[in-house]
Amino acid sequence: MPRRQMHMTGAAAAPLRDALRDLRGELDVPEGFPAAVLEEAERAAREPRLPAEDATHLPFLTIDPPDSVDLDQAMHLERRPGGGYRVHYAIADVAAFVVPGGAVDTEAHRRVTTLYFPDEKVPLHPAVLSEGAASLLPDHTAPALVWRHDLDGEGRVEATEVRRALVRSRAKLDYTGVQHALDAGTAEEPLALLREVGQLREALEVERGGVSLNVPEQEITRRDGGFELAYRAPLPVDGWNAQVSLLTGMAAAGLMLAAGTGILRTLPMAPDGAVGRLRRAAKALGIEWPHHVPYAELVRSLDPRRPRHAAFLQECTALLRGAGYTVFRNGAAPDPAVHAAVAAPYTHCTAPLRRLADRYAGELCLAFSAGQEPPEWALAALDALPRQMADGTRLANTVERECVDLVEAALLKDRVGEVFDATVIDVKEREPLVGTVHLEDPAVVGRVESADGAALPLGERIRVRLTQADPGHAKILFAPA
Repeated sequence: MPRRQMHMTGAAAAPLRDALRDLRGELDVPEGFPAAVLEEAERAAREPRLPAEDATHLPFLTIDPPDSVDLDQAMHLERRPGGGYRVHYAIADVAAFVVPGGAVDTEAHRRVTTLYFPDEKVPLHPAVLSEGAASLLPDHTAPALVWRHDLDGEGRVEATEVRRALVRSRAKLDYTGVQHALDAGTAEEPLALLREVGQLREALEVERGGVSLNVPEQEITRRDGGFELAYRAPLPVDGWNAQVSLLTGMAAAGLMLAAGTGILRTLPMAPDGAVGRLRRAAKALGIEWPHHVPYAELVRSLDPRRPRHAAFLQECTALLRGAGYTVFRNGAAPDPAVHAAVAAPYTHCTAPLRRLADRYAGELCLAFSAGQEPPEWALAALDALPRQMADGTRLANTVERECVDLVEAALLKDRVGEVFDATVIDVKEREPLVGTVHLEDPAVVGRVESADGAALPLGERIRVRLTQADPGHAKILFAPA
């Protein structure tokens, strides 16, 4: 699916900014941090609890979107003498700056996760921490949780540990630049090893039956005082980078399960009815799915740049619904203990600047890796985390969905009545006259309703007419032309 952009001028963006402000009010999104939180954060930034170990000799690097400054992760990869690989993965040590039960901690439990709007970010922690002292910015020494994974020649984990240490990133890279360097053959180690290790870990994902969905995403970007919508198909380096994070999340889950206490990110297996619906969608889209071919194998064979394949991948996201956080104690492992898409026990632990639960998972793993008991403050907060994270995740999903709807309506508000080429990427099973269409130009995904009684043709290219678009009042709506 090609990436296309549509630019909106600053003048046209004014009503959108008003609508975004109204949305934050409707969702009761915090406007700023209380004075006590800012004061405590400033003090913590000046006087963090620093670890004794110094790992600043390791030339860590980060890979993030170009404008990101809240950098949670940094990596360093190297070959091990005698074969295999060593992966160092540094995670921002938020606990070095946050006093349990203090003002920053209390506010973080209220916010739960960072929220991203097109015109501003509503962070989990004050910027002096999340974009400054605690962030793994280049040429900045910061405390971190440093994971060390020793892998064999096939990428399998032979040993893993995590400890606190000071780190210093050498370079802030972005996905497009890294992909270009890898494709051109100009990347040197350790960056070149990211592809090597990433591909090995992807092969192991295939072996255990895991699946990663490469669904093209709509992105809202700022440019010259306005906003743009674009499709972004994931690059190979996105997947290789994600494999290092998955590796760490699985290692963390293993540490907690071995200790008998922790918090996992779980996803039950999809019910048979959901898989049956996917098979019907594949047939409607003209995608061959032999009965002996597993779902994960089929997904890996698809090309997200092809509209029919992209439509099917969008349908596949239904199997990822139902993910949640599960706490367990005293050796009583949860059921299920596996994340169905990862096909292994897994937890969130690599984004503590932006996600509350990760700080607690990291603290438990530090203790268990050292053969110690976790601090009481970490254990005391566990039971409330699943509910808090569920509420925060729902809010974040609502923000993302509503922001895209608003931007689409703002981009198209002067084009009501126009006809566009589109692909039907979803049809409601019980309402075949209602579905979703994907426009390639502009980069819009919107609701379509058939008024003539004819069922929408899943996977087919059709012409649609825009019938409504009004930011802040009505989402975009199409009808078959």
